[in-house]
Formats: sequence, structure tokens, C-alpha cells
Amino acid sequence: MRIAVYGTLVAVALTALSGCELATGGSGGNYEVAGVEADDMLKMRAGPGIGYRVIVGLPNGTALRISSCQQTGGTRWCKASLNTSPGLEGYVSWAYLKEI
Repeated sequence: MRIAVYGTLVAVALTALSGCELATGGSGGNYEVAGVEADDMLKMRAGPGIGYRVIVGLPNGTALRISSCQQTGGTRWCKASLNTSPGLEGYVSWAYLKEI
């Protein structure tokens, strides 16, 4: 739990320092993974929450198409597909997305 909170805080701090904007919109658009620590990946999950299985890990710079977002607990989860593999869909935390 502390790692998840720490990771979110780091993403927010890095975004503020780099002049990037985090995805705060509700839906639609092209985004890329940003703010994930170098030795980690953003987990794309089968559903909107950490209780769902991990489909794939996404490194910084991965391009995604966001179709919708929803709040689940303290996290906004977005339904996403990979730009390079549109058939691969899942949910990612919006805290690690940057609009492109």
C-alpha cells in the first residue's frame, strides 16, 4: 500500500517538475504512460481496480487510446487499448497518463 501511494506521489511530483499534465479528463483521447519509475511498469488490469488480474506491464512512453474513465475508491481507472494493438484492452490508473 505504501508503495502505491509513494508511486502516485512521485508521478505527481515528476509531472509538476517536467511541465506535463496528468490526464484529468473523463474520457477519450490519446495518452502515453508517464511517471512510472524506471524499474517498474504501469499495470494494465482486467478491471478497474487492483483486485483484477494484470494483463500486461506498460513502460513509460507506451501510447494508449482511452475510451472512458471511472472513479473506483481513491483511484480514477481508465479503459484503454494499446495504439499498436487495439485488440488488447484493459484498465490503467489515470495518474500515470499524459495526453499526447
